[in-house]
Amino acid sequence: MNTENFATETSTRISVQEIVVRYHPNQEPVLDRLSLQILPHKLNVLIGPNGCGKSTLLKAMARQLRLSSGAVFIEDRNINSFSALELSQYVGILFQENFAPNDLTVEELIYYSRYPRLKLFESLREEDYHAVQWAMEITNTLRWRDRMIRELSSGQRQLVWIALIIAQESKCLFLDEPTSYLDMANQIEILDCIHRLNREMGKTIVVSIHDLNMAAQYADWIFAMKDGRIHSFGAPQNIITSELLHEVFDVEAKIIYDQQDGAVYCIPKHVGYSSESVARRE
Repeated sequence: MNTENFATETSTRISVQEIVVRYHPNQEPVLDRLSLQILPHKLNVLIGPNGCGKSTLLKAMARQLRLSSGAVFIEDRNINSFSALELSQYVGILFQENFAPNDLTVEELIYYSRYPRLKLFESLREEDYHAVQWAMEITNTLRWRDRMIRELSSGQRQLVWIALIIAQESKCLFLDEPTSYLDMANQIEILDCIHRLNREMGKTIVVSIHDLNMAAQYADWIFAMKDGRIHSFGAPQNIITSELLHEVFDVEAKIIYDQQDGAVYCIPKHVGYSSESVARRE
């Protein structure tokens, strides 16, 4: 298959400006005047403790949530001005939990990503076939194309969902903790696939990851979140520090820098029980 058409992406700028998100009108904001600039063509990783707003931020950037104030821009255009089809061409999002009818095959599920592009009563086209086949190739899910969704493991299903949003052909992919609840081998397979999408297809990736060592190994750029705001951002070697882990996660950790390949590793020691951290846990 000729993959040239799928390997080149133009730069897509995404900026978040002073957004506030509340799930209930009288509630404290989950995101509080948060601003950031997503690096195009890079693998951007969100880190932060549970409840800091990572999932909410991804949903806000994909217009899955109503903003109390502020705005999200794609190519200097407010996302509220996009039609659903237009937005899908820029943004594909994978949530933490996804559900599909168990009586579908892998290939049938992935084809669902193509239907929004079709006109009323229009049949699938050759370009739809190529998009689906390429999505299965790059995620290594062709081997399961005729298997039923119910027959797959959690890791296999996650790869299939990634294939689905790839087949959508969005320029940017948002993935909310795609490695949660998976064993180490499956985590690496998922992150290798995401890394390949970035490097070979030029996709702009925004992904939330709990495992700081995985985040450090795969990220080009890391945004550390705390209490609904961006605490700090930068390259992994500048973000994964003992000081930041103490400030953001209330964790004491030893940081090891590999002089040979420039990698950074985090070895947690213990949780710091400051009065602030205890109050948050309560």
